[in-house]
Amino acid sequence: MTHYLLSIYQPDGPTPPPDVLAEVTGKLDALNADLKTAGAWVFAGGLHPPSNATVVRAGDPLRTDGPFAEGREHLGGFTIITAPDLDAALAWGRRLADAVAPLPVEVRPFADGT
Repeated sequence: MTHYLLSIYQPDGPTPPPDVLAEVTGKLDALNADLKTAGAWVFAGGLHPPSNATVVRAGDPLRTDGPFAEGREHLGGFTIITAPDLDAALAWGRRLADAVAPLPVEVRPFADGT
């Protein structure tokens, strides 16, 4: 089994209204339950906006407020799963994309293969 990172990218801007967030949260809860039942769930979490980030560079005691890169999208949340192959990971990624639509989801294996 390989670990995969399913990254959710969201646009900068205001938080969606509570009714929209409630629907997405319900879909994510259902997906996480299915991942757990299938034995594929490792960890998932949402992130604060980039304005809460702090950047630390090697050898430099200076810390700067984030985000590191300017862009119209940022990493908003992630799920780490185990899957037997890329096709299985992509199937979970499609389900996550359906849950957070229209936000894109990137599926990427961990480099060490575990």
